[in-house]
Amino acid sequence: MSDLWPRRGLYLITPEYADDRLLLESVTRVLPARPALLQYRSKSLSRSRRREQAVALAAVCADHGVGLIINDDLALAAEIGALGVHLGRDDASIAQARMLLGHDAVIGVSCYDDRALAERAAAAGASYIAFGAFFVSPTKPQARRASLELLRASAGLGVPRVAIGGISPDNAEPLVRAGADLLAVISGVFDAPDPLAAARQLQSLYDPSSDQNQGTP
Repeated sequence: MSDLWPRRGLYLITPEYADDRLLLESVTRVLPARPALLQYRSKSLSRSRRREQAVALAAVCADHGVGLIINDDLALAAEIGALGVHLGRDDASIAQARMLLGHDAVIGVSCYDDRALAERAAAAGASYIAFGAFFVSPTKPQARRASLELLRASAGLGVPRVAIGGISPDNAEPLVRAGADLLAVISGVFDAPDPLAAARQLQSLYDPSSDQNQGTP
């Protein structure tokens, strides 16, 4: 497993923007918050458009020292040399991802509200396990809900735990107290009045000395 990414902190996920310039500007604006990871997520664009956006994001992530994770698309992650891939229930297996991306790749797995699934993922070599949704999410309004107790009960699995689903600076602190190592956020940052300030506030839950009170550069 790669030592090139922080195991705790803000885990930004890109909004679904068809406008390449808007996507790149939106992401570039918040990377000074020094998130642990950035995940590129796109469900609607063509394969060629997704590749174009991913390549552009990989460059800006490299400039800021942030690892890029690709959602679902193992082949795209390998093609652009991303740090890793995030896998859902119907995606490739951890073994397939590890074979293609290598030993050092970051391979995350969605575990929803299912501790047994998380146990199997951890045993199979997942780099992190993701639980959620913890709150109502505009991205997936019908998503199954996970509990704080699930975070607490999974503490012994030996891999970082990601909390996802409707997370914002206003509701994130209980998740961190319950054991969330990473907070996966889309709208709670990118739809905020000041996205960089929101990102810094979330990151400050792990790094109290961070400069979340600074304004946008």
